[in-house]
Amino acid sequence: MRLSRFFPDPPPPGRPGDPGLLGPDSAAWRVGRERALLLAGPAALLLQVAHPLVAAGVAAHSDFVDDPLRRLRGTLDAVLTVTFGDTEQVRGAAARVAGAHAPVRGRLPVRVGDVAAGTPYRAQDPTLARWVLTTLEWSAVRATEVFVRPLGPDERDAYHRDMGVLGVVLGVDARDLTTDWASVEELVTEHVASTLAVDGTARGLARDVLDPTPPVLPRGLRRLPALVAAGLLPPAVRIAYGLPWRRRERAAFAVLRLTVRAVLPFLPRPVRCWPHERVARRRVG
Repeated sequence: MRLSRFFPDPPPPGRPGDPGLLGPDSAAWRVGRERALLLAGPAALLLQVAHPLVAAGVAAHSDFVDDPLRRLRGTLDAVLTVTFGDTEQVRGAAARVAGAHAPVRGRLPVRVGDVAAGTPYRAQDPTLARWVLTTLEWSAVRATEVFVRPLGPDERDAYHRDMGVLGVVLGVDARDLTTDWASVEELVTEHVASTLAVDGTARGLARDVLDPTPPVLPRGLRRLPALVAAGLLPPAVRIAYGLPWRRRERAAFAVLRLTVRAVLPFLPRPVRCWPHERVARRRVG
């Protein structure tokens, strides 16, 4: 499998002058344009499936085993389209997400952590949609601050509010939205302490994400997703998945961080940033 197969295709030009949901001055455009946020993907997915109801839905209603990165690519494609697309492209992405989620429903087959056997789940549950959104924005901010640049408190708050706008389009209840980044940290801390539980299902999904078959990366880089996930995840979640974090992993993560931070400023914009942002800027002039 070639890594390029994972990248979403560049979008069509769209309707001239249409800024979409947010526009070029938004924090979501500034943060979300960086291709380096691919590094956040495995951590986001592992946080998602650490929720027993999300893991049950993914395991029972997707071809995750056959194509484990399809979910990440689909999520990335939807988020980029909703962030940078024009009004019609946003509607199309939201419709595709809703169509994919509509049949995903069932009951948790066995008790996992504090979640009882028989607990119903559905992908269109606004509570689960909020958790998925939270994992995406939390991981994106972590990866940005580790690999790209620091974000000040005001920019983190603005990014969170922007992601709330996107989240409503993708199924989050507007009444659940908050306005400050501290609430995101609180929700993640709360879920880590109470709701999240890594069982055999979650570990199996994690193996498929971190070391997919056929492999995406060449042999020398096969351990990179696990290393990055271990460095970004909350310690309790990293430990629950059994990701190693010894002295050598910490040293390798530090080298990776310094290397990416040093190289990024010298990359040409088309290499560093997603084409979605470039197309969107042309569209809005």
